[in-house]
Amino acid sequence: MRQARCKAGEDWEAGYYHCLSRVIERRFIFGVEEKECFLKLMRGYEAFCGVQIITYCLMSNHFHILVQVPHRPVLAAQLPTDCQLVELARLADYSYSAPALKQDLERFRSQGSDDAAEELRERLFCRMWDVSWFMKMLKQRFTQWYNRRVGRKGPLWEDRFRSVLVEGAGPALAAVATYIDLNPLRAGIVKDPAAYRWCGYAEAMAGNGRARLGLRTAVEALVRENGLSLERTMEEYRCYLYFAGEEVEEVVTVDGLEAARKGFSEEEVQEILRSGGKIPLVEAIRRRVRYFCDGQVFGRRAFVNEFFAAHRERFGRKRTSGARPLRGIDAGDLWTIRDLRLQVIS
Repeated sequence: MRQARCKAGEDWEAGYYHCLSRVIERRFIFGVEEKECFLKLMRGYEAFCGVQIITYCLMSNHFHILVQVPHRPVLAAQLPTDCQLVELARLADYSYSAPALKQDLERFRSQGSDDAAEELRERLFCRMWDVSWFMKMLKQRFTQWYNRRVGRKGPLWEDRFRSVLVEGAGPALAAVATYIDLNPLRAGIVKDPAAYRWCGYAEAMAGNGRARLGLRTAVEALVRENGLSLERTMEEYRCYLYFAGEEVEEVVTVDGLEAARKGFSEEEVQEILRSGGKIPLVEAIRRRVRYFCDGQVFGRRAFVNEFFAAHRERFGRKRTSGARPLRGIDAGDLWTIRDLRLQVIS
């Protein structure tokens, strides 16, 4: 029986999750058209579910999404109105079509059946403000589109999506965000992530306001300052991104073209580990770091221990604390809840 997903506590203002999913058999299905469709669906369900995409990256056979998920509003007056709910269904191209939803809500209201109208609204509300529903609907809707397009049947994804609960304060959000945006750079596809149009950083650099607002959430947590202008947001994030991705030239060939891969070679990384020296966090971000994808909970020590104390029943009786250091990485006050041992950096 698989363990329940790590989620934000009820008393938290919001939860932050690094979500990752791979295509079945690691097939390379994401071309330009597929990426554009996925991005459109992602933004639609972002609006429908009431979440915020901080950043993302769509690769050829997998995707990363860093998302902020607030709790459902407590007051009924804070919930979407009937008209707003219909508009959200339209934006998300929801299975319950916007015209049908509008017609049913208007019919119930005109008949004085407010209970039936509220029951219908609740069916949609239970799919909002929840990372599991957001990812489930996004993946299912894309699978339906892709299968129709290529004439196939069956599942498209390897398994349920993986997620890591990330602390929403301090450097954790920015570390995970830059790790995600540096994916195409680590793969040797581009020399600058701004040139890879299917990541949050490139979208923000192109002037997309929604993408910039997402990055502002990470930057404000990093610099511990609220109300940053979008211009300063991009300046701060770009500095952090380039510091983390400082170039170490290694020429690789991708689709017959030469591209620069930024980061140390695996041999250099392993040599540092064997020598007992720890890798600075900004250098580790250039590599594939399992803590960002498999660590379950990621943040400062107090944050991880707080989650451990609130969910003590998930762990063995002999375990006395939740926070575990990032092996081989000089991560400062960043900790994880899983004590990974094999191939933590590759």
